[in-house]
Amino acid sequence: MSKMNSEQMGKMPMNRLVLTLSVPMMISMFVQSLYNVVDSIFVAQISEEALAALSLAFPIQMLMIAIQVGSGVGMNAELSKRLGENNRKLASAAANNGVFLGFVHYGLFLIFGLLFIRPFFELQTDNPEIVRYGMEYTVLITTLSVGKFMQFVYERILQSTGRTFYTMITQGTGAILNIALDAILIFGLLGFPAMGVYGAAIATIIAQITSAIMAFVINAKVNTDVDMEYRTFRPDFKVIKRIYSVGIPSMVMTSITSLVTLLFNNILLQFTSTATAVYGVYIRLQGFAFMPVFGLNNGMIPIVSYNYGAKNKERMILAIKICLGYGESIMLLGTVLFQLFPEQFLLLFNASDEMMELGVAALRTISLSFAFAGISIMLGTVFQSLGNPMLSLWIQVIRQLIVLIPVAYALSLTGNVNMVWWSKLISEGVTVVFALIAMKYVYSKKIDPMTDAEPKKRKLKKQFVTK
Repeated sequence: MSKMNSEQMGKMPMNRLVLTLSVPMMISMFVQSLYNVVDSIFVAQISEEALAALSLAFPIQMLMIAIQVGSGVGMNAELSKRLGENNRKLASAAANNGVFLGFVHYGLFLIFGLLFIRPFFELQTDNPEIVRYGMEYTVLITTLSVGKFMQFVYERILQSTGRTFYTMITQGTGAILNIALDAILIFGLLGFPAMGVYGAAIATIIAQITSAIMAFVINAKVNTDVDMEYRTFRPDFKVIKRIYSVGIPSMVMTSITSLVTLLFNNILLQFTSTATAVYGVYIRLQGFAFMPVFGLNNGMIPIVSYNYGAKNKERMILAIKICLGYGESIMLLGTVLFQLFPEQFLLLFNASDEMMELGVAALRTISLSFAFAGISIMLGTVFQSLGNPMLSLWIQVIRQLIVLIPVAYALSLTGNVNMVWWSKLISEGVTVVFALIAMKYVYSKKIDPMTDAEPKKRKLKKQFVTK
């Protein structure tokens, strides 16, 4: 597997290489977006308050994803490294300890779901209907989230060993099952009782557990690169430390989104719960643009890192240009769709007249920032690939905390909720300036000095041959 990857990274035509590594991840990320959208579309048919409740619950879901992504990145790095060293024992240890951490993280949200859900919603709103709907949904998706965590762990083990095709099967099956069960359990079809928001949560849980079982079985059947131990397993805290040393920065970066969503929701609640519902709709819809870009990033990282290590400046720059082109194309397509069809998107969520009025303005205004966001996100990934993760972290902090929340709050003081949406464009504009300046710095320090690397090698080789 290592030899095959080396040949791909150094010799395969770059456009083909980018698509080969990125498309499976882009599809996986796109499918993940379905999970966030499907529940909301069906729940919106119940009431606007139910949709607002899911919007307030979204930061909890994002925090769960943040912990999953962080531990998954750490496990992947450790597992892949050990496979590259042909150290099957340590590779297996990474996989087994990754499973253990999945259960630990589930336990944390089990406790949170049992003890802290009501205070979480009551601190944000005094609307008893929103609190009730929020508790109905969130208690279940936290206390029964074991499927979500195990699905993620076993899918990442498959990805680490080069079996990304199977993750598309498990995720696709879960998404289709979630869609079907949402309709059946929320509205009481096929003889089932109508369970409303409870039904949405149960549909999600069943879909996640099904995907987790599939990923577990597929690993057992086809994954011959690691040895899974269950009866004799004991936690290895050295391995766990290595997993967290890589994973915690990713957890922090993804958790910022959860915190920002929470703060932004509270700014919007000063106006009306409808504004919060609108923002919840936007958050779910924008995933169809942002998630494929994140998948593209996952494919770009090994390409840029490999060619940087090989001092192949030409291929590295070509990879960055191609990925930037694809990323910007996706973002611009998202902008066009949001500008042309905001009413149609909102009708999927059973928008009221008030929600339609607010939502059209929100989607059209915020989508103007997509092109800027695409550049910042892609350049942040370049920084990670070249060993400058702190620059990538700063991009996230500037995008979502330093600029966005203060500007959103300041604009809310105008008394016009439509002014708040402009904070997204302002924050992305400021961030892209920082990202471009940072890229210029990184280029001068790391990329430009590579100019003479290949000529020097050839010169030394020529001298050796002459002698």
